[in-house]
Amino acid sequence: MHAVARDHGPMAPGPGSLETLLERVSRGDKDAFDGVYTAVAGSVLGLAHRVLRDPAQSEEVAQEVLIEVWRSAARFDAGRGSAMAWIMTLAHRRAVDRVRSAQASSDREHRAAVRDHTPAFDEVSEQVERRLEREQVRRCLEQLTELQRESVNLAYYRGYTYRETADVLGTALGTVKTRLRDGLIRLRDCLGVTS
Repeated sequence: MHAVARDHGPMAPGPGSLETLLERVSRGDKDAFDGVYTAVAGSVLGLAHRVLRDPAQSEEVAQEVLIEVWRSAARFDAGRGSAMAWIMTLAHRRAVDRVRSAQASSDREHRAAVRDHTPAFDEVSEQVERRLEREQVRRCLEQLTELQRESVNLAYYRGYTYRETADVLGTALGTVKTRLRDGLIRLRDCLGVTS
């Protein structure tokens, strides 16, 4: 951290300053990069964490920034600002890019989820038609006599045989068949079904 403290002082870059280390890094000096890494890694990680608020992503961004420093040290221009300011600008940009990328990904996933769960027009239309048909059948069933309605309900909606329907209703089999026939004729007429 001494290199960071000296970087903010008014003195000109000396042999151990961050600017000098970056100059050496630009020529491929790995020892100089170790010095840069030691001097800035904590600050880069701290800035990434303040922007991202996620330790794992902060560490990834910090590593990406330090790799970028290694690869692009030659782009550093001391005439435009301090080495620390340049590195922290790289870190800030990379962290903000990560936030934007995560937000864009989240937005895409949300749009895809909405699109996937939005029923097609045909599906909605069919659901509406089925609901309307059920309502119409219910209204037509209400127009039957109680005995006709019970017979139709047991035989067609509950799957009872004619004999079982007659047993449940305590009525003769012939009477149940007549109720069903009359009830179905009335339902057909009410629903407007043509033969």
